[in-house]
Amino acid sequence: MNSPVLAIDPGTDKCGLAVVDRERVLRRWVAPRIQLLREVGSALGCYQLNLIVLGDRTGSARFRRELAQAFPHVDIVAVDEHLSSVEARQRYWQENPPRGWRRFIPLGMQVPPEPFDDLVAVILAERYFRRQPVN
Repeated sequence: MNSPVLAIDPGTDKCGLAVVDRERVLRRWVAPRIQLLREVGSALGCYQLNLIVLGDRTGSARFRRELAQAFPHVDIVAVDEHLSSVEARQRYWQENPPRGWRRFIPLGMQVPPEPFDDLVAVILAERYFRRQPVN
């Protein structure tokens, strides 16, 4: 199954979202929490998605209820979020290596200058696809 999914890293103030299929990331972005349902509705329609992959921490039960109520035709699957932020931070630095004097500071001591919740969403989608059999 290579159908894309919408992965969501839920957060209190902002959420990471990503449309991902088994082979690539189609889109990833960070949205304010208050706009989550609008962003999800737009992505579901634009990409004709029927599955949401949702991180299982940070109030995910409330998010799941809201999503299920707003989009009853879409399946929602919870995925383990354990250490996904750590993995996303590492990936951020792989994709955006520090420049100038910052390259001399250990990456573990640096904070990315922009939100990387979208990378967490990508990792959640990848974890989902790893659990699925390849057809």
